[in-house]
Amino acid sequence: MTSRSLNAADAAAASVCPLCGQANLCAIAAGQPAESCWCMAPHTIAPEALAALPPEQRGKTCICPACGSSGGLPPPQPASI
Repeated sequence: MTSRSLNAADAAAASVCPLCGQANLCAIAAGQPAESCWCMAPHTIAPEALAALPPEQRGKTCICPACGSSGGLPPPQPASI
């Protein structure tokens, strides 16, 4: 994720995990300092999660904590009743 200013469409896209479609909790997209983001902690993101991103999105989009810790596999969805 870059620190450029975001327009409304970019901001909406920047807040969604491209792997599962859930909120990615990106601090930069929320206007917070990068160092406050969940992904800045050491060993937070599994290498498999980064590998699951299309090459053109690597280093440009943020994934959510669940996908980051699960190796890029989207978290299981609750079963419909």
